[in-house]
Amino acid sequence: MEHKPPTAVIEAANAEHQTSLPFEDTADFAAADRGFIGALTPCVVTAADGRTVWNNDVYDFLAGDAPASVHPSLWRQSILAAKQGLYEVVEGIYQVRGLDLSNISFIEGDTGVIVIDPLICTETAAAALALYRAHRGNRAVSAVIYTHSHVDHFGGVLGVTTQADVDAGKVAVLAPAGFVEHAVQENVYAGTAMARRASYMYGTMLERGPQGQVGCGLGQQTSTGEVAIIVPTIDITTTGEVHTIDGVDIEFQMAPGTEAPAEMHFYFPQFRALCMAENATHNLHNLLTLRGALVRDPHAWSGYLTEAIDTFADRTDVVFASHHWPTWGRDEIVEFLSLQRDLYAYLHDQTLRQLNQGFTGIEIAEDFAMPPALHKAWHAHGYYGSVSHNVKAVYQRYMGWFDGNPARLWAHPPEAIGPRYVEAMGGIDRVVELARGAFEAGDYRWAATLLDHATFTDPDHDGVRELYADTLEQLGYGAECATWRNFFLSGATELRDGNFGTPVGGNSMAVLTQLTPEQMFDALAISVNGPRAWDLDIAVDMTFADIGANYRLTLRNGVLVYRKVAADEATATVSVRLASKLRLLAVAAGDFTSPGLATTGDAQALQALLGALDKPDPSFNIITP
Repeated sequence: MEHKPPTAVIEAANAEHQTSLPFEDTADFAAADRGFIGALTPCVVTAADGRTVWNNDVYDFLAGDAPASVHPSLWRQSILAAKQGLYEVVEGIYQVRGLDLSNISFIEGDTGVIVIDPLICTETAAAALALYRAHRGNRAVSAVIYTHSHVDHFGGVLGVTTQADVDAGKVAVLAPAGFVEHAVQENVYAGTAMARRASYMYGTMLERGPQGQVGCGLGQQTSTGEVAIIVPTIDITTTGEVHTIDGVDIEFQMAPGTEAPAEMHFYFPQFRALCMAENATHNLHNLLTLRGALVRDPHAWSGYLTEAIDTFADRTDVVFASHHWPTWGRDEIVEFLSLQRDLYAYLHDQTLRQLNQGFTGIEIAEDFAMPPALHKAWHAHGYYGSVSHNVKAVYQRYMGWFDGNPARLWAHPPEAIGPRYVEAMGGIDRVVELARGAFEAGDYRWAATLLDHATFTDPDHDGVRELYADTLEQLGYGAECATWRNFFLSGATELRDGNFGTPVGGNSMAVLTQLTPEQMFDALAISVNGPRAWDLDIAVDMTFADIGANYRLTLRNGVLVYRKVAADEATATVSVRLASKLRLLAVAAGDFTSPGLATTGDAQALQALLGALDKPDPSFNIITP
């Protein structure tokens, strides 16, 4: 893809940021380098088939002063986040950073090592464990702790242990209550749409470089290897709960509904060390991710940070987390956690204050100013989340999508409103002329709005596509938030080169097999093509022989309903044997012939039910109609 240079407007804006932000504060660089033991060289991880699933060396360009095409604050963050290797947090606690989007941590016990958050994929987790063992000895894994229910904190579990060792009781797996439910729901229910949008958010298809992807703010990129899950053997349910694993005492604090629906912090008294999961990292996080998710609760988030300060600060010498680098020293820890707490509390409280004065989300976000102390703190900057979209998320959490203006209650969709705007402005050539004037004046937001309408009027108009791509590119060059940059540059890429689809699948078979029967039926229900199923009246009994459970599925009025019942006569009875969940997935995919499926009654009923399902589209358009 051909890149255009930054315009004078963007160069000037980025130069201004270079002088207005506290770049003289270099404490983060000392902290990020502290305890360094050794790097993975080369930092490239491959799968069994030879394909590369992780390459941190592509970020070697991150050095020196920021180029004009990258916001200098984001450039600084990316340099820090790209540091990789094994680090000592304190004696007995080690982290491998820079081998995935997240960190993996190792706590040395009496006989082995406890692993915290085994990254996204098997391959990067195995590489991290090998790097740890190369420097600290071949310690056996005695336990795995998942801090929360996002895939970058559990997906690589098979790189550090096996299901057989967990089943045999050799390895304990600890997680917050509700972990499995939330982990599989997020990856399945809206998984296809989230994965497609995640390719924009993480800049998956962008080249790495000063005019492309420079990182994600929270880390550099997501790995692309084998994703798995092992169900926890110990559910943590209560704040204050203490477990001793391999001679290591661990005191837990529940923090549900914060950065993840199921999340927890925990403290190691022997090491005077506190793990804050993903609730206190060196950036402003998302209250609503750009890939899509449930809106998070900043009020609860800030409350749990206050509780962590009150509970642990006076006995803590180091705070570490699932991303970025640790913070050492009691006073520094209190300052760090307090500012992180104030960050989410301020966003929540001030958005609600203005909401109750009648301002809408977009109005509140436009001029929302953070307190000077937060603006000065590098770790409060929006490299992954942003003040703008987090304010809108708070508004959405309380008020929903409608801003109360009746003119916006029943607005036309983009395909309908675009041509109307274009016609009102004098035709598409006139719109392009206006957009070019806005572009040349440096008003890229207005240019993008005009060209969005033009694109939804004539998506193949060369002048529109070219100028729209140029506009989004400039917006990307000026963004401090890495995910905004990636969205803008990904949009420009698709306008120039075409739809790149979803390069990384959203669901893994290992995750799908952990769905309960009810969750699987929910996944089927949201795939029903309602209009195509309006006239169907079907009842199917589905029996899982291995768990002795029977469910009746009914499809009427385009709605799939299920309930657990005693086995009885129905239009069709399906008995699923062998690996029942795998077999149900195969049936849902249209496989009626492989072993493990026995059908009695009207076999056509099952096929009619499955024939009413739509397959999700992993390549739906985002930037064009």
